[in-house]
Amino acid sequence: MAMLTYFQATVIGAVQGVTELFPISSLGHSVLVAAWLGGDWQELVTESESTTRTPYLAFVVALHVGTAVALLGHYRRDWLAIVTGLVTTIRTGRLDTVSQRLAILILIATVPVAVLGPLLQHPLHALFAAPVCAATFLVCNGVVLVIGEGLRRRNEPSLAEYGRRYARRQNHAGARTATAPPRRQADRPLAALGFGDAFGIGAAQVGALLTGFSRAGLTMVGGLWRGLEHEHAAKFAFLLATPAILGAGVLQIPELIGPEAAGIRGPVLVGAVVSGLSSWLAVRFLERYFQTRTLLPFAAYCVVVGAFSIIRFA
Repeated sequence: MAMLTYFQATVIGAVQGVTELFPISSLGHSVLVAAWLGGDWQELVTESESTTRTPYLAFVVALHVGTAVALLGHYRRDWLAIVTGLVTTIRTGRLDTVSQRLAILILIATVPVAVLGPLLQHPLHALFAAPVCAATFLVCNGVVLVIGEGLRRRNEPSLAEYGRRYARRQNHAGARTATAPPRRQADRPLAALGFGDAFGIGAAQVGALLTGFSRAGLTMVGGLWRGLEHEHAAKFAFLLATPAILGAGVLQIPELIGPEAAGIRGPVLVGAVVSGLSSWLAVRFLERYFQTRTLLPFAAYCVVVGAFSIIRFA
């Protein structure tokens, strides 16, 4: 059995933290990077495919928890407002503020992956974890990103209509939102989404259960499809990813305290910290990037890297 070293934990943690938020598939990269490096690196992944109790699986759980903690820290003010809004909505039965509506939208969008994730994650990973499968889906991920850019241009008028509808709802409700903090008002385009739109965007991230598809990428494409600008689609993707990633990690926490992780807790801790730090840097970079730029460079990367990997491993 290959043992996880501190160097491996640092490298894999950095790759996981960045690729989880960049629209280029963290799961696909965990397979392809190990396959390209070979040796003990590939053996770690191979063991995780052959049994459900391996040090590598415990390590992956820790990396996801690190990313979720980084996202919670970065969006702490947003999450405080969202949780407060959800509690207020439950208590009053009203949707009077941007934060209240955003809380319900995130709750609705989380349903598909919460239901299907536990059922499909392990079977799909075992079925499509081969490097050539990950490479093929990575190419497909790039194609989906290109399609998302086309959908954004075609559906640009939809966001304006949602904005008008939301403004009418708020005006009808009275002046309750006038006292909302300016930071929350920047999220009006997100709150203008319909409930069906939120469910559809949430359903899109289920595709990330296939090794090579990106959770963030698919969710962003879903947001672009419904007329969001890149920066708003990215923020919704990161907010939506937080409960999904954290939930998946928390459900598998026993693996971190079980006997299979006894000899690697030091590297696991290092990897989780590196993953959290790289995720924090990644989300800060992407927030600025998507204010003026598109998904097309990431699409090109996925197609090129996926194509070379198909040639290498076919």
